[in-house]
Amino acid sequence: MRPDAPRPVRQEPREIVELRTLGTAHPELADAVAMQIELVTYQRRLQARIPTPIAPLSRPAAADRLRLGERLVDFEAIPLDWSAARQAVRATADILRRHNNLDGDDHAVITALVRDAHSFERLLKEWYAETGVPIPRHADAATHRTDYPAILEQVCALALRPFLARSAEALSQGVDLTQWMRPHCPTCGAEPEFAAIQGDESRLLTCGRCEMRWPWLAVGCPWCLQVDRTRLRTFTSPDRRYRVVACDDCRRYLKAYDGRGATRPVLPNVDTIATLPLDAALMQQGYG
Repeated sequence: MRPDAPRPVRQEPREIVELRTLGTAHPELADAVAMQIELVTYQRRLQARIPTPIAPLSRPAAADRLRLGERLVDFEAIPLDWSAARQAVRATADILRRHNNLDGDDHAVITALVRDAHSFERLLKEWYAETGVPIPRHADAATHRTDYPAILEQVCALALRPFLARSAEALSQGVDLTQWMRPHCPTCGAEPEFAAIQGDESRLLTCGRCEMRWPWLAVGCPWCLQVDRTRLRTFTSPDRRYRVVACDDCRRYLKAYDGRGATRPVLPNVDTIATLPLDAALMQQGYG
């Protein structure tokens, strides 16, 4: 290329393109879209610098864990550089603060925690250990974090996503997840954040922490495991592209993208923002 030749324009990732389109079509979501674009851009840049770990489990060992309902990624298997992890938490907290999704007091507590390397490392290990099998939840599982803001878990999950996504890529290679059929993530143990409805009406769940996807029941609450259709309510978006299943027992719900006849696949980073009006409607009815 000649020195004076124009540089080729780098094409934006599809998620970013779809988010910009969403923000233009729905100005009321512009603030949420701007924050999501900043988060996704930061996470993609960080993930590109993280080396892909060598899978520590053999395929038979991985299959045994899945058969027993145990997650594949131990904390020690995460390609985690502590300095980079502290920076990721600080940067994530800064992004949330800039977009008014984290108040000043909580931001100050989280940044102080990050500066205390020993406390930060201990808390992160404890937090990850609690989510080995998140169902059922133990009522006293997080009593040691009562001095920290409730949003800390969300900040940690967002900040660690690039590291965990690398681990999920490595450990899921050649592993058959079709028989997992559990409502928590087979790689990191976290709860599902979103779902995709497939052609046979089965659901593909997406982990909110490592972005792994796995099949689960077409009908059922992933938190209290209720499968009685009379206890599960279904809501749809006006364009019928999104569907929500809400549980009348535990009062929680799961949003899903209906991929049947869609022009694109599910994009959780986009679809979680597109469905914020559904969140507001569900919360008004007492679901959360």
